[in-house]
Amino acid sequence: MNAASIMKLMSAKNQFSKNHPKFEAFLKSVFSRKIEEGTVIEITVTRPGEAPITSNIKVLQSDLELLEELKGLTQ
Repeated sequence: MNAASIMKLMSAKNQFSKNHPKFEAFLKSVFSRKIEEGTVIEITVTRPGEAPITSNIKVLQSDLELLEELKGLTQ
């Protein structure tokens, strides 16, 4: 990744953090500890004028292995 792309990405990250400080604090809290097998991750999306849609996953060992592989790609 070149320097210009990194700067653009950091600028977008900073704007996102400024726009959504509670979400950034939430993510910091969640990822302050390791996600372990059996953890349930749930997400709800609510579009204007529509009913919320919710889904969840229970984290499996294979999910953790995939995340470790992905982390290795970014280092």
